[in-house]
Amino acid sequence: MKPIRLLAVGDVERRLMDAVRDSLAEEYRTRCSIDRQVVDPVSAYHPERNQYHSTDLVEKLTRLDGANQQLLGITAVDLFIPILTFVFGEAQLGGSCAVVSYHRLHQSFYGLPPDDDLLLDRLVKEAIHEIGHTFGLTHCDDYECVMAASHSVEWLDMKGPSLCPDCRSRCGVS
Repeated sequence: MKPIRLLAVGDVERRLMDAVRDSLAEEYRTRCSIDRQVVDPVSAYHPERNQYHSTDLVEKLTRLDGANQQLLGITAVDLFIPILTFVFGEAQLGGSCAVVSYHRLHQSFYGLPPDDDLLLDRLVKEAIHEIGHTFGLTHCDDYECVMAASHSVEWLDMKGPSLCPDCRSRCGVS
């Protein structure tokens, strides 16, 4: 299994980066590190939407790609792709780069009291999910698998934090 490198895209809380690093290393049984480099997301900003185009950020990360490793950008900015109102993340299927955002994973985004544990749980699931795509995994029909599709935080909350046995086998995690 290729090692995973995390990069902050804009200002990102270090405690979140640390938690994602530890969870990815455990789930994929590979080395995971946090790069000191910070990627500026401003080139992906679209003022008409007040959001950042996730595909532009993935392409920017691709230019930073190191040999024989997966690269995950973590950001607090709101992401979109043109055909959707928002996305929690985007990845190159079978590629090397992905990005995740925790902008819409905060309970406060929905007018609810803050819940740091829930924020962390959601971010970890989304990070494991997007990195799974880079390892060639597609969406899983098992709604408890972390590779199940998530079109809302409710769907994200329903699924588990781990790969199902089939997805684990398909990406080579023993």
